[in-house]
Amino acid sequence: MAISNQAARFSDRVDDYVKNRPHYPVEVIDLLAARAGLVPDSVIADVGSGTGILTQLFLENGNPVIGIEPNREMREAGETLLAEFGRFTSLDGTAEATKLPAQSMDFVVVGQAFHWFDRDKTRAEFCRILKPDAIVALIWNDRRVDSTPFLRDYEALLNKFGNDYKEVGHKSALDVESFTPFFGGAPLMATLENSQRCTREGLIGRLHSASYMPTKGAPNYAEMIVRAGEIFDAHARNGHVQFDYDTRVFYGGMA
Repeated sequence: MAISNQAARFSDRVDDYVKNRPHYPVEVIDLLAARAGLVPDSVIADVGSGTGILTQLFLENGNPVIGIEPNREMREAGETLLAEFGRFTSLDGTAEATKLPAQSMDFVVVGQAFHWFDRDKTRAEFCRILKPDAIVALIWNDRRVDSTPFLRDYEALLNKFGNDYKEVGHKSALDVESFTPFFGGAPLMATLENSQRCTREGLIGRLHSASYMPTKGAPNYAEMIVRAGEIFDAHARNGHVQFDYDTRVFYGGMA
């Protein structure tokens, strides 16, 4: 799936995406610094940067970051949120056509978006924009689905009400073998722990932020919200439920 064909899926979900999507652990920076040569002067392209969640992690490390995002609403939200960072540049582009100069990037990072890309065209574009010996890092917050009663109930909710949850989800692609043709060899892989605590409002917002879930006015929307409330009431502790994630990082050079 090419991101250019899928970008509009998130246009009416931007506010909920900004407020309710999980961030990435700072250990991503530590990992890439220790194992892939990341330094604060490394020039980063965040491709499919969305509202800037991953971009911010690298900006806080001091890196100059160019965010590449085709969805206007998400791109503008990122520009607003990251306006305080002087080393941030925002571009209207896609993974397959970034508009970046040839051999200009030390790292290309992708957060929660690679499964939307046309892999063959993206590989050609990344090879074009990367400097020799540069690194690509594909990163996901992979939500655990059955490690707690809350997460099991939440996964059942997605399966029941999601419009195309199984078709557009990224989980089936998260293995080294599936990325070997893209990297031109098996990438390195690391898994980091991450979590997110949500209030009732945050849980509903988390649902709203997913492109595969019904929006207000859909025939099954009210039933979904009632069920989400039941799940929250059953599992909340001190006014919150907790999502647990495995942050998966696949990284390496492009052979």
